[in-house]
Amino acid sequence: MTVRDVHPRLPPEYFGPRWFGRAYSRMMARDPHAAGSIDRRLLRSMIGLDERSAPYLYREYTSLVSPYRPGTRPRLERLAQGMVEGGLPEAKVRAVARASRRLAERTAPALEDLRFGGTEEEIVARGSDWCTDLARVDCALYQVLGLPARLVYLADTGAAYRGHAVCEVYRGGSWGAVDPVGGSVYRAPNGSPASTWELMRHPKWIPVPRLGSEEGRTRRDQFGRAAVANYAVGPLRAGRYRVSRITPYYRSILRRSERGWPGGLRWIHGEDRSGAGRTG
Repeated sequence: MTVRDVHPRLPPEYFGPRWFGRAYSRMMARDPHAAGSIDRRLLRSMIGLDERSAPYLYREYTSLVSPYRPGTRPRLERLAQGMVEGGLPEAKVRAVARASRRLAERTAPALEDLRFGGTEEEIVARGSDWCTDLARVDCALYQVLGLPARLVYLADTGAAYRGHAVCEVYRGGSWGAVDPVGGSVYRAPNGSPASTWELMRHPKWIPVPRLGSEEGRTRRDQFGRAAVANYAVGPLRAGRYRVSRITPYYRSILRRSERGWPGGLRWIHGEDRSGAGRTG
């Protein structure tokens, strides 16, 4: 059964990387995760979020019962239990967010040492600041702790290479976005969880670390376009969680980033042009 079998009323452009337009679709096609991995499959399965799809994505698409079966991933259960501070859902959300932020601080010191994908247990063991890896880890940990959770892919489609991934956690009768890299638990002005769809419509709810900072503006702009994907943590299957190394394509992008983008942030491989070639 395909996603379109579940909700055939949405047109094809809502499904997979095409939702983010030509440039980002090409970038996602060169994702550093291994071919056939769960991470590649999640990218293909995501559904674009806007006013047409939001009712379906927030009412039907994701089960409001955690799919995790206790005992399936005992090591992951121990990791999750070691992070929590109490039994209340909000305490679990905050604790996992803080733990994933610490994982982001343990990133590899050199580009050639970067690793992508693997099981959630492997990602926790090595540390990572790669947003899609951390978003999947947090999604899995929340499910192990009994909270429904899913992945959300974001992009500022008006700029190059400004994609991001977060997760959404369901508690207290509503979905709320959590940024695993920064440890941010997004909230509405009344303190309730703020969903991705709400943040897209109310960008001022997204906190700015420093008034007027580039980091703050970038964070808000990344919520300009979003897509949602279900991920149900379960038994480990061979081939789905292979670890991969950095590719020439991403090495070139990250090297430009380390140098502060001389000449300005722009698509450097022609991703936004018709007939652009492919860089591995």
